[in-house]
Amino acid sequence: MDALARAGSLTSPLRDGDMLAAIDLGSNSFHMVVASYTLGQLRIVDRLRETVRLAEGLDVKGGLSLDVRQRALTCLARFGQRIRDIPPQRVRALATNTVRLLAAPQSFLVPAETALGHGIEVISGREEARLIYLGVAHAQPPKPDSLRLVVDIGGGSTECIIGRGFQAIERESLQVGCIATTRRFFGNGKLSRRKWREAVIEVGAEFQQFANAYRTLGWNEAIGASGTCKAIGEICAAMKLTKGAVTAEALPQVRDRLLQAGSIEAIDLPGLSDDRRPIIAGGVLVLEAAFDALGLARMAVSKAAMREGVLYDMLGRGSEHDPREASIDALTLRYGIDVDQASRVEATAIRLYEQAAPAWKLEPDDLLMLAWAARLHELGLAIAHSQYQVHGAYVIEHSDIAGFSRQEQQFLAALVRTHRRRIPKSAFDALPDRLLGAARRTAALLRVSALLHRARDADPIPRLDLEVEDNRMTLRLARRWLENRPLLRADLEGEPADIATLGVQLAISAD
Repeated sequence: MDALARAGSLTSPLRDGDMLAAIDLGSNSFHMVVASYTLGQLRIVDRLRETVRLAEGLDVKGGLSLDVRQRALTCLARFGQRIRDIPPQRVRALATNTVRLLAAPQSFLVPAETALGHGIEVISGREEARLIYLGVAHAQPPKPDSLRLVVDIGGGSTECIIGRGFQAIERESLQVGCIATTRRFFGNGKLSRRKWREAVIEVGAEFQQFANAYRTLGWNEAIGASGTCKAIGEICAAMKLTKGAVTAEALPQVRDRLLQAGSIEAIDLPGLSDDRRPIIAGGVLVLEAAFDALGLARMAVSKAAMREGVLYDMLGRGSEHDPREASIDALTLRYGIDVDQASRVEATAIRLYEQAAPAWKLEPDDLLMLAWAARLHELGLAIAHSQYQVHGAYVIEHSDIAGFSRQEQQFLAALVRTHRRRIPKSAFDALPDRLLGAARRTAALLRVSALLHRARDADPIPRLDLEVEDNRMTLRLARRWLENRPLLRADLEGEPADIATLGVQLAISAD
């Protein structure tokens, strides 16, 4: 049984009637979707949305203003009340662009998690793009073998995805969004055609970075997701330009009507809500730049977005459809990892986990992280043998890995970084406090597992008994087996002093 199957066997499978919740901490609005798992399908039972405008509080140094911070915490507290009866493993809260840009994200995330009552994960722009596509694909099932372009203009960033079926093929995330772009080009509240033309050229240059590759690949239909595209589609319909889609003919008419106002506060577009008026200029500008760069003629509008994608992603996690498993396999192939050695270390790590988990209160997710770290622990050898654990940890932490949040990648990176040699005190600094205990203890298990297989011996370990109590580990091995391995004996003699940096006391006995 592999780690994914083992982890699945340790968790409660979804049962008919179980509730799930997805929370999207966007740069403009916070959204929450609550769904019921019924007859193998998700049925939305509740939606909550609040305009928080998190991006409005972001300053150039990566700080967050106190009033916006309080607005966010108040909203999350209300969300938390709604989902207080849903088990933690059925809730997933994700933060996007504005939190990615914070200089000290934990200073916001710690009180935010307290207000919500659940952990909050930060995801990369490309992971956000994958989840957006997944949500749109489930809401509007694609035609077989048809390519689809999805554009999502958020408050702080814009995601562009080409996908087939339920799989995102190309993912890009740009630092242009309706709030950020409005503040950047129209911060004084004034609108002019000259400034608009200059802004479209600047924003268009962002799209040009990938426009040729996207146009070469092509697509059969284009869809806009989330609030900005939906709002512009509603304006087009209210102006009787389309029936709700956005077209290359309608968009300039919306722009001209908007610019006639002369100022942000005077904008008067049919179908535009009051709460979106202050940021619609940036949204229209970004969409115009996207239409120009990508050569779009028509864009339908989807009601779905990242939050729906998160719900469907939760169904895949812990099953044979977990996207993280495919990503680990892809990294293994890309970096030419010795699969046999990785499998030996993984098998031993799982054996140790199963003996330590009850006393150390390790969770199924910790088993997944441990097993994946075991598979990737030698990734850095593709770069250099010297300090390969450092190289591997850097690659894991800083790559775009589909299915993983930033915290999950940081967790994996910390395990890989500390699996051999000296353990730096800063190895776990990137992790939130709620993950530190599990990270240190799983790191200890991986460290022992890698050490036991340093000789790359294919023979099984005849005895491998582990007892844990508080922060103490006692490892018992077969005496004759150990006596025949003098190098391993020497390594094990020095390991208690090294592993102590993890806050773990290791004792080894052989009989």
